[in-house]
Amino acid sequence: MIWKTRRGTLDLTRHGRVMGILNVTPDSFSDGGRHCNPEAALEHARHLIAEGAALIDIGGESTRPGSQAVPTEEEIARTAPVVAALRAEWDGLISIDTAKSAVAAAALAAGADIVNDVSGLRADPAMPEVCAASGCGVVVMHMQGEPRTMQHAPHYAEVVAAVREFFGQRMDALENAGLHPDTLCFDPGIGFGKTLAHNLALLRALDRLSPPGRPLLLGVSRKSLIGKLLGNGNLALRDWPTVAITSQTREQGVMLHRVHAVRPNVEALRMTEAILGGA
Repeated sequence: MIWKTRRGTLDLTRHGRVMGILNVTPDSFSDGGRHCNPEAALEHARHLIAEGAALIDIGGESTRPGSQAVPTEEEIARTAPVVAALRAEWDGLISIDTAKSAVAAAALAAGADIVNDVSGLRADPAMPEVCAASGCGVVVMHMQGEPRTMQHAPHYAEVVAAVREFFGQRMDALENAGLHPDTLCFDPGIGFGKTLAHNLALLRALDRLSPPGRPLLLGVSRKSLIGKLLGNGNLALRDWPTVAITSQTREQGVMLHRVHAVRPNVEALRMTEAILGGA
């Protein structure tokens, strides 16, 4: 299993990778306001890399339930300088977390390698063209609704079938739009327009979701489903349950994990892979 990005091909055949989360926002659910200026953001990126992150995902607009949209110019001002600064000192993979083509284009020009779009490249009609022209890696996420309203009574006839069908449709559409299939990665969008029962059903079926040969990216780090299951609203206590999910889903073949706390998730991947025989 491979994933093509602007900075070469990531081989995911045997070893999973961790994507470190870098939110340069004042209002993200877990770490909003902590890394808003470029200096603080760059320092946190260095910390994530030192802990073993192979990818850094930089986001300038919160997508938590109920969040409000950020003007394009402001999102670019938050993210592009951080991408450029990180690119100047690091040769790893940088992802821009955005649904806006102008923000993606600015980040790619600053040195990003991947576009991570929560809308599955549907919110902005120009996004597929921007991604195809750059040859970047692309994360296609499933979301019912939009961040502002996505948790208002989400409903599916059968959530696993719906997400699987969505992925197949998006792969066909994006190939027709000029994107190479090897650049595509898929994210089931845990917590994005889904109830607790929907999320659990998807977590049980991860090995049946993505189009053949394409990797899944899983983002469950510190999310509300952990708090609901454990009866704990303290975000600081959600990192170890995240590690448990990382290990269990690696057994299902999930090779990319988007997390806040990098080191314990990297170690969980390596231990799980050793037991599976991939060390």
